[in-house]
Amino acid sequence: QVQLVESGGGLVQAGGSLRLSCVASGTILGINEMGWYRQAPGKQRELVAGISSGGTTNYPDSVKGRVTISRDNAKNTIYLRINNLKAEDTATYYCNAKGPYGMDMWGQGTLVIVSS
Repeated sequence: QVQLVESGGGLVQAGGSLRLSCVASGTILGINEMGWYRQAPGKQRELVAGISSGGTTNYPDSVKGRVTISRDNAKNTIYLRINNLKAEDTATYYCNAKGPYGMDMWGQGTLVIVSS
């Protein structure tokens, strides 16, 4: 089983930047994709960024150019950097890991509030 722990959320001003971290532990060898999702109050959870085990990244058009996902394999950690934060970035951000046999694990989430 995989455990995911996010950190780095908080209150930030619009226009600023933020870096979120997600540390994976447990049976991590089977993970073939990790990603960041977010869920704002009253809205569905949506993908923010994904990264494959080979390092291929993908971003939805809504955030492309403002966010960067990266990984440090030595630390079993992925990161999400968000630049030029906007009020609409306010949400709980979740780390996700996918693997074989339907593995689909989530962290507990970290809250980001962008003040204008």
